[in-house]
Amino acid sequence: MSVATLLNRLAGVLAGFVPVLLAGAAALAADKPAIDHGDTAWMLASTALVLMMTIPGVALFYGGMVRKMNVLATVMQSFAITCLVSVLWMVIGYTLAFTEGSPVIGGLTRVFMRGLDLTTTSSLAPTIPETVYAIYQMTFAIITCALICGAVADRMRFSALLLFISFWLILVYVPIAHWVWGGGFLGAAGVLDFAGGTVVHINAGVAGLVAALVLGKRRGYKVENLAPHNLVLSVVGASLLWVGWFGFNAGSAVAADGRAGMAMAVTQIATAAAALAWMFSEWMVQSKPSVLGIISGAVAGLVAITPASGFVAPGGALVIGLVAGVLCFWASTSLKNALGYDDSLDAFGVHGIGGIVGALLTGVFAVAAFSVSADSPEGTAGLLEGNPRQVLTQLIGIGVTVVYTGVVSLILLKIVDAILGLRVDQETEREGLDLRLHGETVH
Repeated sequence: MSVATLLNRLAGVLAGFVPVLLAGAAALAADKPAIDHGDTAWMLASTALVLMMTIPGVALFYGGMVRKMNVLATVMQSFAITCLVSVLWMVIGYTLAFTEGSPVIGGLTRVFMRGLDLTTTSSLAPTIPETVYAIYQMTFAIITCALICGAVADRMRFSALLLFISFWLILVYVPIAHWVWGGGFLGAAGVLDFAGGTVVHINAGVAGLVAALVLGKRRGYKVENLAPHNLVLSVVGASLLWVGWFGFNAGSAVAADGRAGMAMAVTQIATAAAALAWMFSEWMVQSKPSVLGIISGAVAGLVAITPASGFVAPGGALVIGLVAGVLCFWASTSLKNALGYDDSLDAFGVHGIGGIVGALLTGVFAVAAFSVSADSPEGTAGLLEGNPRQVLTQLIGIGVTVVYTGVVSLILLKIVDAILGLRVDQETEREGLDLRLHGETVH
């Protein structure tokens, strides 16, 4: 056999393997979804926007509403919680919330975020790097913990707050995030929460209310002047929250697509409607529309549209905003006064009540076409589209979150009180937390 003939036969054999090799490569590519550059760019931006909601958003929003002698302590809480939660999320929080496990809690495959590389993706967000998804969800955990501080402003020990938040993140936030978003039983039961009505706002609001009740009222409550020291700071903080919330809600689509666009639109509409509803309600009841009122109304609208943002149309968003503005105003004034609790910066009145309103009305206004997916080819309709059962499902989600958060938060507060003591002494409260806890003052 000549050399030429041998080479021809060898080439023929190799040519037969080429289709097999190409088919194998195609199969591998099909099993591993390609990272989408557009989705990734949007989610990188959304992550930065949501982080901005806490620092400087919540820090300035809350910092402007306390007395001057406590402003640094209030800002410090948001900044320190950002650092603390970031580390805890990397070590254990992310894996327990967003990896496969049981209907109650996730697994341990991502402890210390091990196994992540440049091409790793999550089944919950297959078109972006898992690193981006993990940090995006980290920013949600950060702001949820920071929101609690509004209920206990002016009187909680800094060391006790850090210990409580450490426990609360792992034992309350992480399980509820898994139940709703990470493959847990509430999501499987059909509870709709696009961006955090239950996971973030009801969760933080109820925890804040329990903490306020356990701590007791501020010294001088209803006797001394506890008015905000600098509402300009609060306006700046609220404005940063409003802008950052587009990353919160539209980013929860985890894609640069039409659903993200609709979530952005309904977020703007509901926020504006709630701000006006609060302003006019206050104008009617108290004869003057306040700056504090309109910015509180805007945040109430942002809260209420959060669970609904990926499920409702602009008309539904308008109603949600109007209802949230009125009810959150009522909760932050009449209800609080009637029940006599001291929720310093209305964490429960705005986030707890706003979250409940939004979660419930999601069951009324949900549009089936907006939630169509491979797992749900028909989508999930709300009451107005002929599915009254969705309202009941939403009520179950709300009830489970309220009860679990309330009970576990109470237990954790009692444990921290026994270890460190929750409340500062009277002299510290009188002189201000800035000087006594941090050795600094604002001039």
